[in-house]
Formats: sequence, C-alpha cells, structure tokens
Amino acid sequence: MNPKILIIGACGQIGTELTRQLRELYGVENVIASDIRKLNNDVVNSGPFEVINALDFNQIEHLVEIHNITDIYLMAALLSATAEKNPAFAWDLNMNSLFHVLNLAKAKKIKKIFWPSSIAVFGPTTPKENTSQYTIMEPSTVYGISKQSGERWCEYYNHVFGVDVRSVRYPGLISWSTPPGGGTTDYAVDIFHKALLDKKYDCFLTAQTKMPMMYMEDAIAATIQIMQAPAAKIKIRSSYNLAAMSFSPAEIAREIQKHIPEFTITYHADFRQKIADSWPASINDVQAREDWGWKHKFDLESMTTNMLGNLK
Repeated sequence: MNPKILIIGACGQIGTELTRQLRELYGVENVIASDIRKLNNDVVNSGPFEVINALDFNQIEHLVEIHNITDIYLMAALLSATAEKNPAFAWDLNMNSLFHVLNLAKAKKIKKIFWPSSIAVFGPTTPKENTSQYTIMEPSTVYGISKQSGERWCEYYNHVFGVDVRSVRYPGLISWSTPPGGGTTDYAVDIFHKALLDKKYDCFLTAQTKMPMMYMEDAIAATIQIMQAPAAKIKIRSSYNLAAMSFSPAEIAREIQKHIPEFTITYHADFRQKIADSWPASINDVQAREDWGWKHKFDLESMTTNMLGNLK
C-alpha cells in the first residue's frame, strides 16, 4: 500500500524537489502538494495542489480528511536570515505548524510525520569540529531556538503519545533547480549563478567561514530514506545529525575556478556572518549511518560539476 502524502510548504527550496521525487516514487495522485499561495510552477502543475495556511489547524485537518492522508511532510518554515527580521512570526510559523501536525498524529488522524530540523540548533558554545549528535546546544538565532524547541516536542510526542515523527538536521543545502530561500548558507547556491552570469561574486561571509553543506539530491534521498525505514530503526526521535561535506567560500570559489578560470570572489561580511559563526564547521552523523543506513553521494568536486552542468 502506497502512503497518501501531504507536503506542507511544497513550493519552497526543499519542498519543490521533494514533491517531484515523491510523485515519481508513489504516483502523482498519492502526493498532495500544498503551500500558502498557488504559483505557476512544476509543483502546482504536475499533480494535486491545495492552497493552505500552515498556521490554520482546521485547513490542515480538512485536507487530511478529504484526501485520506497517512503521512505529512512539514516543510513550511521561516529560515535563519529571514527569521531574524521577523522573530515573532518566525516563532509562530515554525512552532505552531509543528503542533498542528503532531496533534493530528496524536489523534490518530495520520500515521507518520517528517519534520526537518537544522544545524541551527547548535550555537556558539557547541564544539565546532565533528559536532556530535549529543552535545551543547545553545542556539543564538530565532530559527535555531525554534528548531531546538521543535526537536524536544517531537521527542515528547513520540515518547508520551507514540507519535511516529522522524527528523534530520539539514546542513546548508545546495540546489540548481530552486532559488535561495533566505538562509545563511544560501551563498553556496548564489555563487554558482553569479559565476556563470557575471564571472564574479561578492560574498556576505568571510573567506574562511566553513560550514556543513549538502547537495539537494542527497538531502532528498535522506528524507525519503528515513521515512521508509522500519520504525524500530529510528532510535532518535528528536532529530538525526546529517552530513556530507564542509567547505568555506574560498574553497568553493577555487573549485568553481577549475571550470571558470576567470571567476573572482570578494568578501563583505554582513549580519549573516554572526549567524554562520554560531554554527559548527563539520558534523558527525554516525548515528544516521548506523541506524538507517544513510550514505551521501556528492562531495564538493562532484557537486560543483553537477551544479554548473545543470545551470548552463
């Protein structure tokens, strides 16, 4: 039996590619995409689509009932840099949308939830290198605070009410098919566009700011893999560390220069530098690899080749 899936936030950076993959996997009619507005894009045009406000419990419940939804992927969120500009709304959206789906699962109206966390749950006091699954977590951004709180609630709903909720802590995500979504790691998407268009890029972080990153294809694969794993294998119900590669703006620039020798980069750090400095430089994800067999496919070199090839 195929699951009947509702994706909330399907038009976002991750949601767009996740919708495409899930429709290929389970059939177009079994994946209901939804977002707060209807755009003229692949997500809307390639299958069932509903306009929905992630903060409206009754709307979500209604969709669950009329479409016989079994699984919800909650991808709606205000990301790090955008959230700092509107903290109260970011908290409201990031937290209350999660409560809505957790409560639907608690009431046995749906069977399974995917909710993404982030490396933003870590903070300036977290060990920077090879950051472990269990460590100091004192996030200093609104986004990080909401994600850490969300992890605790996911764990609570699983332990107390038996809710089958699954989560990974995404690093910075890089995709050629969707534009940046307001995150601090978005420079690593924008840099490819500017390299091809202008042969130069002005980076909002310093040259040596190293952060954990992942190619979108790997992130989607991890998301689907954790949802397909038997429940007994999901031993962490807060959120799993997830890793692929770590690099700095200077390192990605050098990789791009192998393909576009005339490409140049300059650095003018802005408010996002403080956010980046609060995050780890590299992540230890041994639990995800051991528990449900996670493996990444792309490194910096193969990702750069793939990005430039697709954007051309």
